[in-house]
Amino acid sequence: MADAIALGVRPIGTVLQDFDFQKAPPYLEGRLQGIEIVGKEEQPDLEKILSLKPDLIIGLQYDSEPVYDKLSQISPTVLDDWKGYPSWKEHFDFVAQALGKTEAAQQIWSQYDQRIQELRTALGPAYSDLEISFVRVCCGNWATDVKNSFSGMILEDVGLSRPPAQDIEVENGLVFLSEEALTQFDGDIIFLVVDADQDSADALEQLKQKPLWHKLKAVQQGKVYPVNLATWRGGNPLAADAVIDDLFKYLVKVPDSQGSKSDHKNTMAENAPTR
Repeated sequence: MADAIALGVRPIGTVLQDFDFQKAPPYLEGRLQGIEIVGKEEQPDLEKILSLKPDLIIGLQYDSEPVYDKLSQISPTVLDDWKGYPSWKEHFDFVAQALGKTEAAQQIWSQYDQRIQELRTALGPAYSDLEISFVRVCCGNWATDVKNSFSGMILEDVGLSRPPAQDIEVENGLVFLSEEALTQFDGDIIFLVVDADQDSADALEQLKQKPLWHKLKAVQQGKVYPVNLATWRGGNPLAADAVIDDLFKYLVKVPDSQGSKSDHKNTMAENAPTR
């Protein structure tokens, strides 16, 4: 869905995303009006989709292939072989191709490259020897997005180093770890995400009471920065722009935000990940 919006196309419908529309991530605020929910990723509401009369349905192969024949009877349907967050750039290009927006996509990538270069210039050599860590508290467990994750790829594009345990590539770009192993994921700076559930909040509060937490370099230096989950795992150019904003905010200390405008087109972004 967010890929289409980034390209200036507002979908008329989408499957239920990883977030509640009433609590959408900041980068999507004001962009979701008029978009209908048409079921879940694994169980789209075919009758609702039919009632919306889409001109095009965009989906993910692993979700939509079982109902592809039914979807294609409603409207032309294209499915992407989504391979998880490591393929976010390829998925955006797929959506752009499906929507006939390849020139717009090239402009968006040019803007992304420009912002990356501006950030690299603003950071200068100050961060050349510092390690940037990303830690997530998920369902009471601990995890990190590594080199080939959405946020990991942005950090690499900027030229920021990661702790050795995060400077790896794994399937889906996500590694779970034990509380005892957190010291392996320490960094000079930690970007911290806590999922919006009580187990995760409790896990973080419990860790903060332990000596292990206070041994982390970033904690000792007061450089643990909270960031938005749906943004840092967004998997689309709008989220990437917001991640770059956070990097400016916390590393350069100069807020720098740029937005994108969208318009309407009768397109169904069924199953397209907003993340």
